[in-house]
Amino acid sequence: MNNSNKPIKQHLQDFLDFCEVEKGLRKNTQENYKNYLIKFFSWLDISKNSSILPHQLTSEHIWAYRLYLSRTPSPATGKLLGKGTQNYYLIALRALLGYFVAKDIQCTPPDKIALAKADRGLKSIKFLTLDQIAKLLSSIDPKDDISIRDRAILESFFSTGLRIAELVALNLEQFENLKNRKDLELGIIGKGGKPRTVYFSERALEYIKKYLEIRNAAKSMHSKALFINFRPSATLSAGDKSEKADPRLTPRSIERIVKKYALLSGIPVFTTPHTLRHSYATDLMNQGVDLRSIQEFLGHSNIATTQIYTHVTNKRLRDIHHQFHSDPDKK
Repeated sequence: MNNSNKPIKQHLQDFLDFCEVEKGLRKNTQENYKNYLIKFFSWLDISKNSSILPHQLTSEHIWAYRLYLSRTPSPATGKLLGKGTQNYYLIALRALLGYFVAKDIQCTPPDKIALAKADRGLKSIKFLTLDQIAKLLSSIDPKDDISIRDRAILESFFSTGLRIAELVALNLEQFENLKNRKDLELGIIGKGGKPRTVYFSERALEYIKKYLEIRNAAKSMHSKALFINFRPSATLSAGDKSEKADPRLTPRSIERIVKKYALLSGIPVFTTPHTLRHSYATDLMNQGVDLRSIQEFLGHSNIATTQIYTHVTNKRLRDIHHQFHSDPDKK
């Protein structure tokens, strides 16, 4: 069958293959696209358009789908889908239309699907102050293999702004010959296969060096991973059985580590690895670092993603203005 004559629903696997081979997208991104498009395909069934071809999809169809999304409750919460969540579904549909364009299949142009203006204000950013970061780090007494490893993990998060998947992917070979180093520039492959450089501070390296002494002594741990689970048989839950084959810490394990010390230190319970990334970026912004540089530090493809941090500093400046600037008619 000619690709142009295949119903939209039958293009899913070809689209996912395109995402993997030509776009270089990671498996989790492909899976997200798949899940979001399944919603669209369900709507096609509901609206009796299950056999619609790419060139038959009109702006009227897209508008009807948008109305459907705006009136659909979330299965998890029962509440209507927020604008931001609706946009995820629309972005996936735009990506599918982009695939059609790349393959010379006639369709509605992707840019005809406008995204809703979601609220990206301060509420979408959760970060820690420097005092809270200090409390979090000082809650770890680095006295044994586990606590030294955990301190190295948290120091690395705040020093580099790494995503959790990026930290999990670190390998031993990337940290060779650190003996006389006081800082480290490390090339990594980030989200979407995008390369960038991250910077480890002197203090972060100090704890990584201490951890490496223990890590290198763990000869029984046959893994190229930097951060490993030293006691997998004693600590793994049923959901983490995959770690028995490779002691590399999983994202879930690291989330638990961060949550553990957040509770111990008494800082906000919302603290996660991504909170530390937000805190890293917010600190840079508060120190006067320009937005383009922060974009590079974080590995954002679009500066619009980085602009979310301006809301934080705008509020800080507003609070300072309210506190210290007086109206001339007030004594």
